[in-house]
Amino acid sequence: MKLIRFGTDGKEKPGLQLPDGRRIDASGFGSDYNEAFFGGDGLQRLASWASANADRAPVVGEDVRLGPPLCRPSKLICIGLNYADHAKESNVDLPEEPVVFFKATSAITGPNDGLIVPKNSQKTDWEVELAFVISKKASYVEEYDALNHIAGYVLHNDYSEREFQIERSGQWVKGKSCDTFAPLGPWIATADELADIDDLNLWLKVDGERRQSSNSTQLAFKIPYLVHYLSQFMTLLPGDVVSTGTPHGVGMGMDPSVYLHGGEVVTLGIDGLGEQRQEVATYGA
Repeated sequence: MKLIRFGTDGKEKPGLQLPDGRRIDASGFGSDYNEAFFGGDGLQRLASWASANADRAPVVGEDVRLGPPLCRPSKLICIGLNYADHAKESNVDLPEEPVVFFKATSAITGPNDGLIVPKNSQKTDWEVELAFVISKKASYVEEYDALNHIAGYVLHNDYSEREFQIERSGQWVKGKSCDTFAPLGPWIATADELADIDDLNLWLKVDGERRQSSNSTQLAFKIPYLVHYLSQFMTLLPGDVVSTGTPHGVGMGMDPSVYLHGGEVVTLGIDGLGEQRQEVATYGA
């Protein structure tokens, strides 16, 4: 299944994108895509509901805004420097253990909502990433059992303000959590929608020019290991989102570096997880 949410910001309704491309309103299912949904038997019940009701459910028009495909999770966890080529362009060694940081969940937006370059920013950058959504609670999970704790997969643009992130003292979270810095979607794809999570093409363009192009085969720390690793330090709750890192091609790594200042259009996608489009504007514009 492909889970979507649609409607005005803050008033989104649950929906589905069907195999034939139609988007339908799943409000009749009776539950939004929240912690209780992912942690219980929500996916199974939704599949049964769709089997019985998809043909007569209201259609969601292509002109209707798509919101984040899940309700605001308890955590949005990110993995840094998880592609060797990105570590190289960042002038650091590939880490011996995953680099873990958080993004504020207030940064989450829909897949095609605009990006706002924050106040006083000079170094706003892009990062296409494969993310996954936790299903049942995960604490001290063994690697062999990790995939049983994943509800599905989602496209994420891990926008970053490099000065805030690197040049200001403290943790990366400051450069990662600005409003609009975490577009998610257009949908969450359950595992059966993807042939192989370890072989997905990722790409990102700025104003039509390809900046990033890679494949999830290049992940240094694979998804089952990330679930295992993170669960040693914190409980992952149903609906939590974990973003697995970005490949080479970020603006910081170019010579000279290139950043977003307003007026650009950023597009990105991952096999099986759809595409995003963000128009870039400056704070207060």
